[in-house]
Amino acid sequence: MQSIQEAFRKQGYIADRATAITLHLVMELEKPLLVEGPAGVGKTELAKVLATVLRTKLIRLQCYEGLDANTALYEWNYAKQMLHIRLSEQSAIQAPDIFSEAFLLRRPLLDALLEDERPPVLLIDEIDRADEAFEAFLLEILGEFQVTIPEFGTVRAKHKPYVILTSNRTRDLSDALRRRCLYEWIDYPDVQKEKDILSAKVPGIDERLAERVVRAVNKLRKLPLNKPPGVAESLDWARALMALDPGEEREDGIVRTLGCVAKDRDDWKLIEEKRDILQEIT
Repeated sequence: MQSIQEAFRKQGYIADRATAITLHLVMELEKPLLVEGPAGVGKTELAKVLATVLRTKLIRLQCYEGLDANTALYEWNYAKQMLHIRLSEQSAIQAPDIFSEAFLLRRPLLDALLEDERPPVLLIDEIDRADEAFEAFLLEILGEFQVTIPEFGTVRAKHKPYVILTSNRTRDLSDALRRRCLYEWIDYPDVQKEKDILSAKVPGIDERLAERVVRAVNKLRKLPLNKPPGVAESLDWARALMALDPGEEREDGIVRTLGCVAKDRDDWKLIEEKRDILQEIT
């Protein structure tokens, strides 16, 4: 587990022991991993870094409402099919099978199954934003690493991809999907872990500023905000504060950089009213 943590740390991702164990199981058991947690805690980044550490291809499918199989899996290249049909009619040469692999346009899921070189990392990002019908469509891929295309037949993975699904829990996922996956919950990091993240991701940040940013953000997360700041917001805020002119009034600069952690007007107003929290960072 330590080697996984060290490899991730070298890429600027602070993985705790529980996450390292889960990733080890993903590789040993060859099962998909469902990662849930608040927005901005590093769920998507986990898949990106895993691909970097394994030196393999990252294939990403961003989910949204209305996503369908044609967009996620494959489409037929109708223009190419029509061209071959017309050419065969004009030359009296028998047309090739227009429902063969040569006429398939691969989308992310099929791309992951047909990857030739080595197992890729397949990131199915924000699965909770997709419809329940699309979630059901995924079950064959998640359980068998294969998919059935009506005109073509069953396509099995050449190399089983490492599948990472992320969810911000905007809706409940089905039991069928959960049963096919290992599970990991990633919460907001504690103070020490978030300081380590800032130190790894923000070159040149001094420990005093990192400490103050992290403690302030931790207190902001306890406010009834519409969009509590995640780790990405902590990083943005630290970088913004470091970019301030040293001669500027720090308190004024903090107010002007609130856009790093406040993502709507109501949150901005509420944070502005919490002067005691903001003063901690000056």
